[in-house]
Order: sequence, then C-alpha cells, then structure tokens
Amino acid sequence: MSKAELNTRPNIARPDDFYQALIDSHRDLSEEDSLALNARLILLLANHIGDMDVLTKALEIARAKPR
Repeated sequence: MSKAELNTRPNIARPDDFYQALIDSHRDLSEEDSLALNARLILLLANHIGDMDVLTKALEIARAKPR
C-alpha cells in the first residue's frame, strides 16, 4: 500500500484562473478534439502523480455517482 494519499481538499492557489484556462484550452475545438485534449491532460497529470494507489483512488472517486 502506498503512503501517498489522494488530496481531495481544495489545493489550487488560483482555482478560478485554472478553470478559465481549462475552458479556454477547449475553445474552438471540435468535440472529438476536446475529448482528445482531456485524454492527453489526464495522461500527463497521471504521469506526474505517478503513484498507482493514488491514481486508482482518483478513478474510484471520479467514477462514483455524486451524492
């Protein structure tokens, strides 16, 4: 078991700026290109995290239905 844990608390210094940058990165893309951008971003961030236990937990949380 990994010692690393998934941080689900707010942790982005400027969340509104990040959200705007994320939205802007999708501007003028087709749906297919937008989905491909999301896939590349996910893989880049997963590689950066690098911890399989943390990534597995993130997948579980992301797949869970909102309560």
